Amino acid sequence: MRKTSKNSASELRVLSFDIGGTGLKASVVDGNGKMLAERQRVHTPDPATPAKVVQALVDLAKQMPPHTHIAAGFPGVVKNNVIHTAPNLGTKAWTGFDLGKALTRHLGGPSLIINDADIAGLAVIKRKGLEMMITLGTGFGTALYRDGELMPHMEIGQSLAHKDKTYDEYVGDKAFKKEGKKKWNKHLEKTIAALHTLLNFDRLYIGGGNARHIDFKLPNHISIVSNDNGIEGGGFLWRYRN
Repeated sequence: MRKTSKNSASELRVLSFDIGGTGLKASVVDGNGKMLAERQRVHTPDPATPAKVVQALVDLAKQMPPHTHIAAGFPGVVKNNVIHTAPNLGTKAWTGFDLGKALTRHLGGPSLIINDADIAGLAVIKRKGLEMMITLGTGFGTALYRDGELMPHMEIGQSLAHKDKTYDEYVGDKAFKKEGKKKWNKHLEKTIAALHTLLNFDRLYIGGGNARHIDFKLPNHISIVSNDNGIEGGGFLWRYRN
């Protein structure tokens, strides 16, 4: 990712959205991820069709100060601002939907849309070595970075974790509510060990709403980070844009 000038980082005003399976969040941030407006949150519409979600985002934007750019983290595979999968939004209507184009049309300003875990990690990584971000929310999100460069997105959450369960089903929110905190923590501990064996990351960051339920000791190279990173990362996305 190419770094913009220091002045442009401070001058950026990014309307940043964090789109989740249960909630939609928004604020305006600068190129350093600093929130310039109080974060706002609403429930994700049900059904979460593109039209309903876009309208909810437009309504959130009405509560925000002026912006120069738009960023959004989306829970699925995104390529060139176009949605390819949305496993935790419960509808296939997203396939092929150009979310970036829709947000620019409604709100004005250039848009960048990437996976929600990818954007969250941009706000916390040290940009040195192999770093990984995981998000514990409705599903299980992952992102990987090498010396600060975002690697191609992998939908690890949709791959098999144990028997016939995917990682989304193994450590996602439904698993937490069904299995209980103790068993969920055991599953998560096994998941982290498996990811380290697979990737041998230098650092791992854990975000998402359910990160607060972790009750086992984490090694020094693994840390829990703020759930606001999904919004703050929007500033870094434009600051280090391709």
